[in-house]
Amino acid sequence: MYQPPAFKEERPEVLQQLVQSHPLAMLACNGKGVPIVNHVPMIWAGEMQRPILLAHLAKGNDLIKQIFDGQEALAVFQGATHYITPSWYPGKKEHGKVVPTYNYMVAHLRGTLHFHEDTGWLLNQLNGLTNQMESGRDGPWSVDDAPEAFTERQLKGIYGVELRVTEMVGKWKVSQNRAVADQQSVAAGLRGEGNDEAQHMADLISAKL
Repeated sequence: MYQPPAFKEERPEVLQQLVQSHPLAMLACNGKGVPIVNHVPMIWAGEMQRPILLAHLAKGNDLIKQIFDGQEALAVFQGATHYITPSWYPGKKEHGKVVPTYNYMVAHLRGTLHFHEDTGWLLNQLNGLTNQMESGRDGPWSVDDAPEAFTERQLKGIYGVELRVTEMVGKWKVSQNRAVADQQSVAAGLRGEGNDEAQHMADLISAKL
């Protein structure tokens, strides 16, 4: 991933926050001729400096047959994104030498991929993922809410995926390479868009000021 110094983000706690708030990963690994890409929610486990990402796939998804256990893979997580129009820059009226861009946040976690078919492992992963996604809801759903026999049948239809992370890096492109006046104007423009994603990006820009 191309990383100008202004946009580079390597703090594990910041990357962890993005993974936990946007857990749907693009999981990519090398196949025969073309990359194999799956989109799957993953949960962060293990140590802060050397995390483990846990997920599960349906047995109909034959990734487990396409690659070998221990093969390298990459999980990509994307946070807030938004188009930035040059109309928000003061320079548009002053000299016109401005161009559009796109702001975004991503985390790349690389490691080795391992598979699990043990029922206990799968149940722990399902509980961890469910508890994370249901956290903060009124009357959160739990795996235990489903009939035991039903859950046992569901477990037979999945297998576990574990990414043992060896390298992680992020890119936070939130207008921090622009002049303060530009950042302030972009944040104001985003707030005027009237949607949650734009508001989130505006907050990120303001936090950098």
